[in-house]
Amino acid sequence: MQSKLPNVGTTIFTVMSKLAAEVGALNLSQGFPSFAADPALIELVAQAMRDGHNQYAPMPGVASLREAIALKTNTLYGSHYHPDHEVTITSGATEALFAAITAVVQPGDEVLVFEPAYDSYVPAIELAGGHPIYVSLAPPDYGIDWDQVRLLVTPRTRLVVVNTPHNPTGRVWTGEDMHELAALAEAHNLLVVADEVYEHIRFDGRTHHSLASYPVLRERTFVIGSFGKTFHITGWKIGYCLAPPALTVEFRKVHQFLTFSVSTPMQHALATYLTQPDRYTTLPNFYQQKRDLFLSALAGSRFTFLPTEGTFFQNVSYAGLTDEPDHELAVRLTRDIGVASIPVSVFYQQRTDYHILRFCFAKDDTMLLEAGQRLNDWSLRV
Repeated sequence: MQSKLPNVGTTIFTVMSKLAAEVGALNLSQGFPSFAADPALIELVAQAMRDGHNQYAPMPGVASLREAIALKTNTLYGSHYHPDHEVTITSGATEALFAAITAVVQPGDEVLVFEPAYDSYVPAIELAGGHPIYVSLAPPDYGIDWDQVRLLVTPRTRLVVVNTPHNPTGRVWTGEDMHELAALAEAHNLLVVADEVYEHIRFDGRTHHSLASYPVLRERTFVIGSFGKTFHITGWKIGYCLAPPALTVEFRKVHQFLTFSVSTPMQHALATYLTQPDRYTTLPNFYQQKRDLFLSALAGSRFTFLPTEGTFFQNVSYAGLTDEPDHELAVRLTRDIGVASIPVSVFYQQRTDYHILRFCFAKDDTMLLEAGQRLNDWSLRV
C-alpha cells in the first residue's frame, strides 16, 4: 500500500517520552505540565456531570462556552466574534489546525510555513494536496526576514501558517511582524492559520499580538486557541477556532466529520471557569517564575541561551561543548544523566542542526532544579 504520508513516523515527542519512562529520566521533553489542574475546575466538571450534561454537545460547541470565548477575546483583543457564527469548539488545537488547513487548501496550493515548525502543520497541508514552502528562521533570535518571505510568495500561494508565541523557539511575534503579515496577506489575497495556543504564556512584559486584533488579518484568519496549555489540562483536548462566518462555514464542514462534538461536561465547566479572568491573566507571572528558576540552575553551566520570550519551552545551545548531533545528544543525556529533551533539528524540514535542545519548564520546581543541576554538572565535565 502506498502511504499518503511516507515521510511521517512516530513523533519525536512520543519517542523521547517513551525513552524517559523506560530509563526513569526527568521528562522535560514533551510539552505537558507535571502539576495538577485547579481543583475548582475539576469540581465544575463533576458538577456538570451531576447536572446531567453527559450527552452529545452541539456540533459547534456548547453555547455558554462559545459566548465566554467571544467575551474573553473581545475584552483582551478588542475584536468581537459572534458566538453562533464565528466560534467553534474543537478536540484540541491539533484538530482545529487540521480542520482549518484542510478546509481551504486545494491540490497544488502553496502554504508558507515558518520553521522550525510544530510537527502537525505540514502533514495536514500534504494530506490536502498542498505544498509547504518553508521560511527558515535561525538562532539566536529567530527573527523574520520579511523581504525573504515576500520572495517566496507566488500565484499559487494560498495560506500562511503563523505560530505566536512560537513553539519551539519561544519567540513572540512583534507588532511590526503583524503589520508586515497584514500587508502581505492583503496584497496577495492570502488566508492565514494562527496557532495562538500559548497566548497567555509570555514573559518580561511582552504583549501577545493576536491576529484577531488586526482588522485586515481578522477577516482572513483562523485563530486557534487551547485550554490545555492555559489551564494545565492537556489531556482534556479542548480547543477552539475563531474565524469570520464564511471561513467558519467551511471549517465546520470538516469539523463535523472529523470530531463532530467535544466532551460536554468539560465544556460546561470551562464556560463557568472563564468567568474569572485572573485564572488566565496570572499565567505570565506563574510561568516566568518557572523559566527563571530553571535558568538559575543553568547559570553556572557552559550552555548558552537567550531567555525564552513565551511558551513554556527554553532552548539551550550546546555549541562549543560537543559536535554531537542534537538527536544523538538528546538520547544520550536521557540515558546518561536522566534528563529528557527535544532536539530542535526535528522541527526543520532538512533537519538543520544548530546544536540546540528544547526543554519544557512546565514542571514542578523540584524537578526543574534537579534537571538544571544535572545539566549544569554535565556541561562542566565535558
